[in-house]
Amino acid sequence: MAKVIMVQGTMSNSGKSFLVAGLCRMFKRMGFKVAPFKSQNMALNSFITEDGLEMGRAQVMQAEAAKIAPDACMNPILLKPTSNTGSQVILNGKVYANMSASDYYTNKKSFIPYVLDAYKKLDSKYDIIVIEGAGSPAEINLNENDIVNMGLAKLVDAPVLLVADIDRGGVFASVFGTVALLDSESQKRIKGIVINKFRGDKTLLTPGFDMLKEHFAKIGVKIPVVGVIPMTKIDIDDEDSLSSRLDTASTEFSNDKINIAVIRLPHISNFTDFNPLERRSEIVLKYITSPNEMADADLVILPGSKNTLYDLRWLKDKGFNRNNLINKNIIGICGGFQMLGNNLIDEAGVEEGGSETGLKLLNFSTVFAKKKTTRQTKTKIINLPDFIDNLSDTAITGYEIHMGSTIDADEKYFTISDISENGGFVNKNILGTYIHGIFENDKFVDCLISGLIKKTGKKISLNDNITDFESYKDSQYELLANLVEESLDIERIMNILNIEK
Repeated sequence: MAKVIMVQGTMSNSGKSFLVAGLCRMFKRMGFKVAPFKSQNMALNSFITEDGLEMGRAQVMQAEAAKIAPDACMNPILLKPTSNTGSQVILNGKVYANMSASDYYTNKKSFIPYVLDAYKKLDSKYDIIVIEGAGSPAEINLNENDIVNMGLAKLVDAPVLLVADIDRGGVFASVFGTVALLDSESQKRIKGIVINKFRGDKTLLTPGFDMLKEHFAKIGVKIPVVGVIPMTKIDIDDEDSLSSRLDTASTEFSNDKINIAVIRLPHISNFTDFNPLERRSEIVLKYITSPNEMADADLVILPGSKNTLYDLRWLKDKGFNRNNLINKNIIGICGGFQMLGNNLIDEAGVEEGGSETGLKLLNFSTVFAKKKTTRQTKTKIINLPDFIDNLSDTAITGYEIHMGSTIDADEKYFTISDISENGGFVNKNILGTYIHGIFENDKFVDCLISGLIKKTGKKISLNDNITDFESYKDSQYELLANLVEESLDIERIMNILNIEK
């Protein structure tokens, strides 16, 4: 049986995902076989495993930190919001149903056997399992049916670290309030408090820790602070749309850079596709919501969407249309690719239902179907738009996640492979593709940048010393593990796990 420790938070975006990743890499460096686990994840950023199963990107990131292959067992339930009140439920990597929030909540406990089965598969293979909670365990209106925070901790008998974000203020109130709202059994499970995103002199926190200890004593609780993690820039995939990556309103395009505008759709999915572009010194990447913001963009990207018809209508309402896009260099990915076509038809009611006229920038249409395409893919590029240089190595890898199929197509294919001839279409300055992860192919990004340099005539030198993306990611996990080791009381953490350091 594996040793287990769980990371819960006082709120969403407190740093649970990063702390789990840091612990995974730290334990891996100690010589342990370690795996992440999150029973229920609500996210629009997802990934396809080698066996064609879908899981949340946060657990993929954590698996990478642990230097193991992502496995859908690490995230047995993935909720992909389709509206403000409903989600597509992915169970064990496959589409289960579209459910309203109330229906899912009512039936949540019926998923416990699936959660425990997935956990047991990891339990049999690894030395340590690091579990991530969701939101806050003090959401007392939801605790009765909880299967992701204290409910799960009780099921697998996990000790808990509670992480709190000090950068947003009120950290002592959020820590004490969270603990005070829990039942006594849950309070006893919390073995340590972690303060995250601190700026300044840590000694200034000491009086607060002493007073927190006094307040805990009043409710019969004794929980130590086991670490303070400083605010540090580490470039690792973010979990979802709370990400600060999307807040680029103050970012300004530059005449000395390649300017890339990503349209921030209401249901944007897999914005992690663009993280590799952000690290390139030749690029300024900005998320936009109006046509005026793309005036100086050298490339416009339409990203994936979990509700393509809704987001297409939003796009039109905002003023994006064929006339102001047709002369732009454009890449559409997945849902964004489908928007580039003539018509989107949803007679099966997979999304909004009905149909919608596309942007008519590529000559094809999309019919939505209830069967979801989920697969990793390795393809050969056979045609490129005029803003991408020819590739000496034309093989690219990625993955597909979509519920639409192409009809009435009359365009040049972008790629071809053994499993799919429709990796997308190309027409002059327009590229549409179903392939997520395309920018993780370093040679492709090099040719994109050099092609845009030539087409725009900008005087920019291509950076020849860029570290390959896989090595770059690994270096970030090492920095994260260093940060965790330096910031936490590791001896106490190992004691919580009942492991001799």
